Amino acid sequence: MSFNDNSQLNSGRVSSGGGGGRGIAVGGGLGGVVLLLIAGLFFGQDGIDALTGGGTQDTDGTQQVDSGLADRCRTGADANTDTSCRMVATVQSLDQFWGDYLPRATGKQYTEPGVVLFTGTDNTSCGQASSATGPFYCPSDSTVYLDTGFFEEMRTQFGADADALAQEYVMAHEVGHHIQDLQGTLGRAQQDPSGANSGAVRTELQADCYAGMWAHHATESGGAVQLQPITRAQLSDAIEAAGAIGDDRIQEAARGRANPESFTHGTAAQRQAWFLTGYQTGDLTACNTFSARNLNHPDALS
Repeated sequence: MSFNDNSQLNSGRVSSGGGGGRGIAVGGGLGGVVLLLIAGLFFGQDGIDALTGGGTQDTDGTQQVDSGLADRCRTGADANTDTSCRMVATVQSLDQFWGDYLPRATGKQYTEPGVVLFTGTDNTSCGQASSATGPFYCPSDSTVYLDTGFFEEMRTQFGADADALAQEYVMAHEVGHHIQDLQGTLGRAQQDPSGANSGAVRTELQADCYAGMWAHHATESGGAVQLQPITRAQLSDAIEAAGAIGDDRIQEAARGRANPESFTHGTAAQRQAWFLTGYQTGDLTACNTFSARNLNHPDALS
């Protein structure tokens, strides 16, 4: 999804470099919800192997996104040509949407999550992060961590185009976990961490639905950042990305079969369906995955 060229970016909204200490990170955007006691492995070992070919990564040192965001990321035109600038603009758009919508829909105030972009590896409040761990939300410091190099991994390892709206979907999913944190529901992923109908899967599918909600409303007028109407090709790209990182596809690619008992994010079809539910309705109540009788059919609410 493209930004209007004259949109005004606030590069100070996004930072580079992580925090210290160790916590439990939940809600990896593109892998499995895993209780991350050490290093934030959001894909689980099957997903890591699928990304790295079964090898290990060199995680010596920390590389950070260059400090030139303020010089590079000024307008929507910059966001349309530079991945980091696109993330800056997407975060601003998400702030605009949730800052207005959440209080009206729930009575809860929206507080902005931190957002850290990095390359290589980074030490976070929830452990070490890298492109192989996948983007994630760390509730310990209410911050989204994202290695922009991960989008290339999506292309090369999962076959997703990972163009503009797909990239924006990733950030919107992670901020969706922040919304769950504000709502007090994010902990359900830890209480019931795996299985086809687990709290973890329901938590992740709801974040997909929240990402779709943002896409539904993002082109509305108002605010410093404006998005152009979503094209059919862009929507197809985002749907493809959601499906490419379903539990079943990741596990089948890694070991030739899927094990529903170990699911943490939902199947490819479920992730696509819940994203589309948010996109088509733009309604928070339609995203109540915790009340869904059948996660394959988002309209089947109790």
